[in-house]
Amino acid sequence: QVQLVESGGGLVQPGGSLRLSCAASNSLFSIASMGWYRRAPGKQRELVAIITSGGVTNYGDSVKGRFTISRDNAKNTVYLQMDSLKPEGTAIYYCNADAWRVGYGHGDYWGQGTQVTVSS
Repeated sequence: QVQLVESGGGLVQPGGSLRLSCAASNSLFSIASMGWYRRAPGKQRELVAIITSGGVTNYGDSVKGRFTISRDNAKNTVYLQMDSLKPEGTAIYYCNADAWRVGYGHGDYWGQGTQVTVSS
């Protein structure tokens, strides 16, 4: 069973926008934080943005001022609005949740990733 389901990736031109969504399954609960990480070709995974259940946010330096993370706690869903996209934003974007899972306990859970390609 997939715990986190991402959607919204795709191909966009430089300067364009995309909105990613990530919905947590009902098997996750007491979700402390949700966020997005990305892995570009040949590079290590890096933090994009993270948001706590109380709405406190943190962004990676490379996306500050261009990306906005938000969260709907009632739906256990996190969103990432990406504006002014740059070619270096091309990566697989992964959703993450610090949560408890029924039958498994507390842990760090990951989605399968969604491809974002920024190219003209």
